[in-house]
Amino acid sequence: MSEPHTDQERAADHGERTRRSPWRWYLDVPLIWKLGVALVAGVVVGLIVGPPITVIEPLGEIFLRLLMMLVMPLILLTLISGVASVSPKTLGRVGGKIFGFYIITTAFAISLGIGLALLISPGAGLSLTGDEEAESEEAPGIAEVFTDIIPDNIFAALSEGQILSVMFFAIIAGIALAYMQDSDDDRLTELASLIRRITDGGLEIVFLLIRGVLQYSPIGVFALIAVAVGETGADALLPLATLTGVMYGGILLQIAVYTVILLLFRAHIGRFFKAAKEPMLTAFVTRSSGGTLPVTTRAAQQLGIRKGVYSFTLPFGATVNMDGTAIYVGAATVFVANVTGTDLTVMQIVTIALVGVLASVGTAGVPGAGLIMLTMTVTSAGLPMAPVALVAGIDAILDMGRTMCNVTGDLVGTRVVAQTEEGMLVDGTTFDEPDDLP
Repeated sequence: MSEPHTDQERAADHGERTRRSPWRWYLDVPLIWKLGVALVAGVVVGLIVGPPITVIEPLGEIFLRLLMMLVMPLILLTLISGVASVSPKTLGRVGGKIFGFYIITTAFAISLGIGLALLISPGAGLSLTGDEEAESEEAPGIAEVFTDIIPDNIFAALSEGQILSVMFFAIIAGIALAYMQDSDDDRLTELASLIRRITDGGLEIVFLLIRGVLQYSPIGVFALIAVAVGETGADALLPLATLTGVMYGGILLQIAVYTVILLLFRAHIGRFFKAAKEPMLTAFVTRSSGGTLPVTTRAAQQLGIRKGVYSFTLPFGATVNMDGTAIYVGAATVFVANVTGTDLTVMQIVTIALVGVLASVGTAGVPGAGLIMLTMTVTSAGLPMAPVALVAGIDAILDMGRTMCNVTGDLVGTRVVAQTEEGMLVDGTTFDEPDDLP
């Protein structure tokens, strides 16, 4: 009697596998291949269909919303949990190192963008053919940026997506939790242990949701790319092809600099970019450093970086580190000067560089934030705003590359800092699951 029963079970199992085989096959395909196919298919379909392809825009919007839905919980929980697991002394070292790294690379990036643009002169000979005026985006002042870091209402900061404010609250909450854990009062240590378990449990839920969202990502990528290409069209890029080439050339050079930095800090280049390719491609198609944060976090885990470093450096970098955007701002400001026939003085160039670096602190890692930085630098250099409208016309194309560079810089900085902190990096090991590292 047992043999027929076994055959029935085997048949049932085979039937179940057959019924679920398309889904299983989809899950077995590496994510990077699925994203690559979606990227190419989106370009082809966008060029063929044109503007009517905007009918599928909601599919891309769903993907962006799913990513952004996870950003605030991820920042809050990872920072509280990560800071609580590190002594305040260590946290001070990590914060100082990563801030210095981000500022130095951003200053280099904007200098690179300005230098390449001055050398190649994008926009030279181009003139406006109408009264196009780009309305300047109102950007916060430096004093206001630092004041607004302290939230007057943490719940409002969470709901409004104020990343720096949420980071500030999470850091001080994590420090308080760390002190509670080390307290001599048994009641406080018990409460700290309970809060820590709740935080870690919430973090595991977020990581589970991230894995689910990544399975939808190819659909979202296809829709985002198809709509962007369908609306812009190939012909619209021709007048600004030089500017596009300058910016992407600058990004390639910046990534080459990242490679040199990684080599100096004894990182395995192949292993690094194997882990970084998914966040780089995700950043390219979503145009959001903040939205890519869940994917970047997973890449840091795969590199063997411990939570005590990446829980602070990656959210911080998503807001402060704008290397790709700095290249864009430098090159685009020179482009504006060329279109208006303005010869930039040394003081104007220095002003552009300084304002670009400082403005990176106050611009959010979301699609289109680079236009805020561009309007700030153009205004500070005393240049007309009208040519900014030309740049804004292809901003989506430029935004893809600069966001990819931003995210790459976040991950490089995190890897470098982890290398300098004892016990914060597991060399020579990759991890596939979020819970492999404490």
